[in-house]
Amino acid sequence: MAQLFLDTLQRYRIQKKFLLHEFVLMPDHFHLLLTPAPDVSLEKCAQLIKGGFSFRVKKDLGSKLEIWEKGYAEHRVKDATDYERHAEYSSECRPSEIDPTPPWLKPAQLAGLASPR
Repeated sequence: MAQLFLDTLQRYRIQKKFLLHEFVLMPDHFHLLLTPAPDVSLEKCAQLIKGGFSFRVKKDLGSKLEIWEKGYAEHRVKDATDYERHAEYSSECRPSEIDPTPPWLKPAQLAGLASPR
């Protein structure tokens, strides 16, 4: 099941539906830090991931289990500090499986930006 979920994430990432910056997969839920593509809403990203995974579980494993509860919780990252706090939950993945942190969410010294005075 975990591998099917990871495959689903990577499929939509490769299709450029979103950039996947960090993630962690736990037994009963997951956390993602992602940036939707310009023409894809955050809600659509959640629908693709949850629906795509459910479809694969039913098709590949022949399961009829209900996978998800309705809805999801979202948090829109406000700044670099907020991003780093949420990134602490991230998994140890190969760099090819995730996209870089958006430059506007990196601390100023890492992004090559001047510090505000």
